[in-house]
Amino acid sequence: MSPSFHALHHTDRPLLLLPNAWDFASGAALAAAGFAAVGTTSLGVAAGNGLPDAAGLARTETLALAGRLVRLPCPVTIDIEAGFASDPGAVGDLVSELAGMGVAGINIEDGRGDRLADPGTQSELIRAVKRRAPGVFVNARTDPYWLGVDAPLSATLERAKRYADAGADGIFVPGMAEEEHIATVTAALPLPVNVLYEPALGLRRLADLGVRRVSTGSLLFRASLHAAVGTALAIRDGGDLPTGIPGYAEVDALSRPPEPH
Repeated sequence: MSPSFHALHHTDRPLLLLPNAWDFASGAALAAAGFAAVGTTSLGVAAGNGLPDAAGLARTETLALAGRLVRLPCPVTIDIEAGFASDPGAVGDLVSELAGMGVAGINIEDGRGDRLADPGTQSELIRAVKRRAPGVFVNARTDPYWLGVDAPLSATLERAKRYADAGADGIFVPGMAEEEHIATVTAALPLPVNVLYEPALGLRRLADLGVRRVSTGSLLFRASLHAAVGTALAIRDGGDLPTGIPGYAEVDALSRPPEPH
């Protein structure tokens, strides 16, 4: 039996890379490639549906995608932005609904546009989620680095400790890329720490610094847009097509149930 999503963060070989999908096909392709779990990218979900990211507008689209991704043969964690509501009970109900679908985890962020949420308010959202869906892995994202606030390290530690006390299962710190800061945060917190993939450091170094989970965020979605436009330009301009493009049948098979034995 494969380890649970929670357990993947606490093994000798931690969940080092969590790729982020934006639709069913991307999630199914990542699962088929052998990744132990798949997450979602809120930018990909929102932009793919003609909506701005982090504006609280993609609730319906996020739920619909979650309902499809739980068909995958691996755990799925869903980015719910800031919870799509300010009322803790409503956020708790949303995560309870996701848990009922079979979702293993969520990301919930404390960024609110160009500012940070009150940490007490954010802690109450986390408590509400854990009351309504205690089995869901709550990855509490905190955005001091992402928003470029003053003294981001101290702000991150203060917020992360409050979120841990509120019942969070992991802490996600996007934008934190300095080795000393990463090592300080992983050493100070009792929970697994998640960062975005940082090419300058690489997975091995991030693991050495104590990171337990590395997300690709919107990178794969943005890379797919780049590849699609680049392929169209190559056709128009007489260039060479990229190699390794999957065939029609291979992609179509991602959405078909397996043949009965």
